[in-house]
Amino acid sequence: MLSFENDYSEGAHPKILARLAETNLEQQPGYGEDGYTLSAAGKIRAACECPGADVYFLAGGTQTNRTVISALLHTTEGAVCADTGHIACHEAGAVESTGHKVIPLPGRDGKLQAEDLRALLRRFYADPAHAHMVWPGMAYISHPTEYGTLYTRSELEALSAVCREYGLPLFLDGARLGYGLMSEGTDVTLPLIAKTCDAFSIGGTKVGALCGEAAVFPGGAPKRFFTHVKQSGALLAKGRLLGVQFDMLFTGGLYFEISRHAVQMAMRMKEGFLRRGYPLFLDSPTNQQFIVLEDGEMERLSRRVRFCFWEKADETHTVVRFAVSWAATEEMIDGLMRILDEERTR
Repeated sequence: MLSFENDYSEGAHPKILARLAETNLEQQPGYGEDGYTLSAAGKIRAACECPGADVYFLAGGTQTNRTVISALLHTTEGAVCADTGHIACHEAGAVESTGHKVIPLPGRDGKLQAEDLRALLRRFYADPAHAHMVWPGMAYISHPTEYGTLYTRSELEALSAVCREYGLPLFLDGARLGYGLMSEGTDVTLPLIAKTCDAFSIGGTKVGALCGEAAVFPGGAPKRFFTHVKQSGALLAKGRLLGVQFDMLFTGGLYFEISRHAVQMAMRMKEGFLRRGYPLFLDSPTNQQFIVLEDGEMERLSRRVRFCFWEKADETHTVVRFAVSWAATEEMIDGLMRILDEERTR
């Protein structure tokens, strides 16, 4: 059965597996003090054009969001995000479990808008009783968003300006960052993210690695962040596992190469859906494609292809997500199109 259920069904890129095998019997220090982790951090700093950045490697995406957010916030503060943001919808209350409220604002195509953030902050500080409330302590965004949409350079700069006006850190969740950076027409780059954000993550789990995320702090990490990582259960004793993977991802442009390939395959898929008359829920330029299916067709198709339920469109139609991974091939996309054609002729 073909699977487009997510972009982490496969294990890891063969070059990563080969490098892990090659280095397997080397004795290296633990907890990220090994040579591969130090090398990976240096390569990420170079790619971000931010030589003074602090870089940490954590086990997974939810642990990274939980750890970074809790380390950035005071106990009286919460995190502002779009109402469709990952921390608000799909992380089982991980942020709230640290004692920090998630403060959602209506998003536009999955994005938090600078003017909405500014309006929230103005209302908060204009309220004479705001000392009795949870303080908006930071802004959280993801790039790409949960809907595969992307921030523009001007949108990032506007959000950054509002955050700096009010003294809030801006955190960008980059679990699928490679797919955003390699989307055609984007004007957002790693150096731009490093200039506009106080913290961001570079996802490995969904972009070719077995597991792991890199947390980057362009201006320096919060106090005792290493201890925060360990306290959150996101620190690996065998830190080399993450170091070797990210060192390979950022060698020879592999991270960007495989991300570009996934986006190209997703565009091939999108064109195929459009040629067959399927409506898009929204126009995503990344590896996640959101299609509206009639419920009966969705049920039949699910017997032959794996995809993800997203939300109901109306009483008889459903929005589903097809996620294209770094390992997708033209044969897989063409196979999906053949299945669509066969189902429509039954």
